[in-house]
Amino acid sequence: MSVRRRAAVLALTAALCGTAAPVAAAAPSPSPSTPDLPEGLYGSKDPTYDGVWRQSLAFLAQKIELVTPATRSVDWLVGQQCDSGAFASYRDASRPCDAETIADTNATAAAVQAMVELAVHREVVDNGVSWLKSVQNEDGGWGYNPGSPSDANSTGVVTGALARAGVPLAEVTTADGRTPYTALQTFALPCGGEDGGAFAYQPDKDGKLAANADATAAAVIGAMGKGMAAGNYNAAKAPVCHEGAGLTPEQSAQNGASYLAKALGGSGHLDLPPMPGAEESDPQPDFGNTADAVVALAASGHKDKAADAVAYLEKHALGWAKEGGPAATAQLVLAAHATGTDARDFGGTDLVRQLNATGPAPAATAVPSPTATAPGKPADTSSDDEGLGLWWIIGIGLAFGAGVGFLLSGRRKNQQP
Repeated sequence: MSVRRRAAVLALTAALCGTAAPVAAAAPSPSPSTPDLPEGLYGSKDPTYDGVWRQSLAFLAQKIELVTPATRSVDWLVGQQCDSGAFASYRDASRPCDAETIADTNATAAAVQAMVELAVHREVVDNGVSWLKSVQNEDGGWGYNPGSPSDANSTGVVTGALARAGVPLAEVTTADGRTPYTALQTFALPCGGEDGGAFAYQPDKDGKLAANADATAAAVIGAMGKGMAAGNYNAAKAPVCHEGAGLTPEQSAQNGASYLAKALGGSGHLDLPPMPGAEESDPQPDFGNTADAVVALAASGHKDKAADAVAYLEKHALGWAKEGGPAATAQLVLAAHATGTDARDFGGTDLVRQLNATGPAPAATAVPSPTATAPGKPADTSSDDEGLGLWWIIGIGLAFGAGVGFLLSGRRKNQQP
């Protein structure tokens, strides 16, 4: 989910809290003008709506670049989990979660993915998985908060988290046998027409589906059973849209990939429609969703179709990422990694150094970038192996073996941070 959409959804959730309290709202948090943010938190802007999300994305991006986050940063994220296993978007961890703490399925799923990839605090993963399974909707999917209607974005990110945690998705069923894949396919548009193969965020009030690139990217990754830190896979044949009923999850994902490939094929980027009442009538480039689409195409075997988008992001998205903070920078790192692009020289910018500087100095880091093509390095640096992979272990060994030589100092979904 793009940072902008996440902020909008969470703001709406907060506005609705006075009339309908879900199971578990973010507790009061520092305002943007408050200088004292929690120790260990990445980013310098108000974390109310994205504290857990941006921390989790930062960890995912660091892990695939062989960076070991500071212990206090990991401890901060662990401390955000409620006893139920849920995470809020952000909360004051000095007080226990209660009936007014609004649980966030997206934040929980992101935190679970981060802990899986870091291979630490398995209890956080297991408790998060148990809670996510307990709040599955009857249609097999998930909404932003427990009890809210399912949407493609939330279902996609939760599905990816469960898959990365080793949960057999076919066994995550409702009483009548519906699975996360069942829910994802209810958001899929049939082939044919300009938007054929896309996914909708949710049906409108009349039950109609409208193509949504953000939702499509999330659904493709979820339907492929992958997480947000997708690996660098060799390109397969061009995506096609599969007709008919009874499609497999992978066929539905390929349909979404075919839509994304077309959407990126002209300009090399996705557009963000103007906000209601905005003076600018022309759509603006949507860097976050473009980066997500790149990851989705790579995860479904079509990184070649994302090459123009990566080039566009290298040329145009660097200012957005720096201003956006850890989540935005992490999105570019994830897009770079998924396509075998050097995140430490992305359009001339070292995204890893930029990301590290948004939080406490990492415990260790390895150089050069594992996403860069190098002789003798495995072609697939996928994060799909459970826990610490070979290159992660080698990176830690190199870092500590060389002492301070590999330690980078840093001072410390866009505020939208």
